[in-house]
Amino acid sequence: MENAFQVDLRGVVDLLSRHLYASPRVYVRELLQNATDAITARRAADPHAPATVAVDITDGLISVRDTGIGLTEDEVHVLLATIGRSSKRDELGLSRHEFLGQFGIGLLSGFLVADEISVETRSALGGHTVLWTGRSDGRYQVERAERERAEPGTTVTLRARRDAAEWVTERTVEELATLYGALLPFQVSVNGRRTTLDAPPWQAEHPSPAARREALRSYGEELFGFTPLDVIDLRVPEAGLTGVAYVLPTPANPAVRGGHRVYLKRMLLTESADGLLPDWAFFVRCVVDAAELRPTASREALYEDDLLEHTRDELGRALRAWLVRLAETDPDGLRAFLTLHQLGVKALALHDDDMLRLVDRWLEYETSAGPMTLAQFRATFPRGRYAGSVDEFRQLAAVSGAQGVGLVNGGYVYDGEILSRLNRIDPDARLARLDPAELATHLGPAEPDAELRARPFLAAAAKALDPLGCQVVLRDFDPASLPALYLTSRAAEHHADLREAREAGDELWADVLGALERTVAADRPRLVLNHRNPLVRRVLGLSDMTLAATAVESLYGMALLHGHHPLRPADTAALNRSFLGLLDWAVQGGDHD
Repeated sequence: MENAFQVDLRGVVDLLSRHLYASPRVYVRELLQNATDAITARRAADPHAPATVAVDITDGLISVRDTGIGLTEDEVHVLLATIGRSSKRDELGLSRHEFLGQFGIGLLSGFLVADEISVETRSALGGHTVLWTGRSDGRYQVERAERERAEPGTTVTLRARRDAAEWVTERTVEELATLYGALLPFQVSVNGRRTTLDAPPWQAEHPSPAARREALRSYGEELFGFTPLDVIDLRVPEAGLTGVAYVLPTPANPAVRGGHRVYLKRMLLTESADGLLPDWAFFVRCVVDAAELRPTASREALYEDDLLEHTRDELGRALRAWLVRLAETDPDGLRAFLTLHQLGVKALALHDDDMLRLVDRWLEYETSAGPMTLAQFRATFPRGRYAGSVDEFRQLAAVSGAQGVGLVNGGYVYDGEILSRLNRIDPDARLARLDPAELATHLGPAEPDAELRARPFLAAAAKALDPLGCQVVLRDFDPASLPALYLTSRAAEHHADLREAREAGDELWADVLGALERTVAADRPRLVLNHRNPLVRRVLGLSDMTLAATAVESLYGMALLHGHHPLRPADTAALNRSFLGLLDWAVQGGDHD
């Protein structure tokens, strides 16, 4: 007698293939899950019951035979006709959390590759062998099998459609059975070849810790394709989670989330789990098995809930504890790690004082005195400063170092926040950001006689740069190779931004911004000429004030470019004007004295 499903099966299959599952390959996982759940159910009543799953493939025909609890004829109608009805599953005791999947729904995934599925089953509770045949057009048939099974269990058989034949080859099925079910606690074989391990590699017995470590390294290399820098054991009892994390041997891109391999109750859930670890832990790849975490409807990702959040926090603590332990027991190993993965540690240090201490003590920064840790820098320069950008550091490092002002590069990601948090671990830390204008007070004055001789030039230079909003001063400082230095304060930068916005805005905004501009201190940037530089000394001796103005505009433009300062239209015009003026003077054979 034929019957109709109590669902629109065509619609369900379309839903599965187009929206729920990422690929038809999951049908192998679903069949293994149903077989594993059936064995789990039988062993709950009889711990010594056989536990095997045998997969056989012949010419596009695949059968999955298990030694599980099996189904009675009534259960076949309930579970395979009223697909997804949770109340019926509850009545039969098939919704307990130790089961991986859902009877009935998982079976539907077979329709991703076949138009007909048959289920031959005999219940361990008694009764005859039942044959259920379902078709993708929405019909199914239940009848007594022609031959009785010798043992309780179930065999699911399907024949692939032509357009899905690639998913039912021996090689593909063996690969998928190994991929999804390698850690299953029961023996699974494909055409007689075993595809399961005796135990998860991190739980396997080894003759020594060193042997275990080497075995885990080899396992990680096989899974992820790299030889890990280190292996970290993971355990979260509340989630029933165990596993290992592998530290990447090369720098990781924090924008690319890692492909963590997650098993649920020893069945692979996903090879690319997201959200398992905190965002800062992008320097590891994990393989874990969890008993209590929940999967999404497709069973291809983790469901975001309080337990997953707790698990994420606990795994973060485990990685943090590994870093602290590494600092205490293997300083060289820590340095090697920080060289590769300092960005992740910096991100953690933003809200973790222990990690901040680790960064302070072990991570080397660029400074005006060469590479050194922050702790060494503060000991060497008690009143040191930090640059807020890489360009600012590169512009001022040599000058500040020559004046005895310690400067550390705080321009990379997270550095500014880390430097501002140092007083949390050292109340005496006084590492403030350098205001470039402050550096001018450390530059020594030129000799009075030199200043007096340069007065006509300085007057001409001041007149030339006044329209650009810049003062000119003469100083004597190292390095002598640097002819000029452009220094501007934070207030001056703000004032310049307001002025530029006012000039670009309409009349209303120009008035508003003009009022704001008048409230800001009119600190002017300075072009500091270095009297120790031979070129500057020659320029100071120019008697032609027109040429002097051209020369100072050239030095101004060079200082802007050297310091990576933005060029306003007026600055670009002055740079072009000075270049053409000097070129014209040279071509016409000007006075070189």
